[in-house]
Amino acid sequence: MACPPADLAAVRLRRFGWLGGGSAEFADLDAGLAGPRRPQGVTAVGGRVSMGGVEQRISSVTLGVTDLARARAFYEALGWRGAQQPDDEVCFFQAGGMVFGLWTALGGHGAPGIELAHNVRAEAEVDAVLAEAARAGGTVRRPAGRADWGGYTGAFADPDGYVWEVAHNPAWTLAADGSVWI
Repeated sequence: MACPPADLAAVRLRRFGWLGGGSAEFADLDAGLAGPRRPQGVTAVGGRVSMGGVEQRISSVTLGVTDLARARAFYEALGWRGAQQPDDEVCFFQAGGMVFGLWTALGGHGAPGIELAHNVRAEAEVDAVLAEAARAGGTVRRPAGRADWGGYTGAFADPDGYVWEVAHNPAWTLAADGSVWI
């Protein structure tokens, strides 16, 4: 029997001793976490588990490609289906609860390359995540702003230079458990 995302989070937290075994605690994640071994900053709100600060999840992985048609044909030959291609530069595949993208421009960085993404529920969260990344030692590579595709986005690099896009995309669904659906 599969667990709903909120219940699965509780099962994982209980396994590591961060949530007690009582059914009342299991039934109401919003009441908070209990247990003597709960790490500092771990909370559960609305079925989402947070380690404090930015939610711990990846919304999408995008690969820089030199030939979109060739790259898309390769993944389709592997059995991937349902690509959404809004233009001749990018396409997206649903990959479980996240999105896999192929992009000829890769945010202006050129191919080959890789960009991770963290989608958020509101435009203000883009600004907040960029600020949190800067406070943590990252470098804002692209300040938040309106995107041509209708969303609000910015990007930061971690201390090793890996780029993360932070985006609010009103055309994609961001579920309570953090999964993204196109």
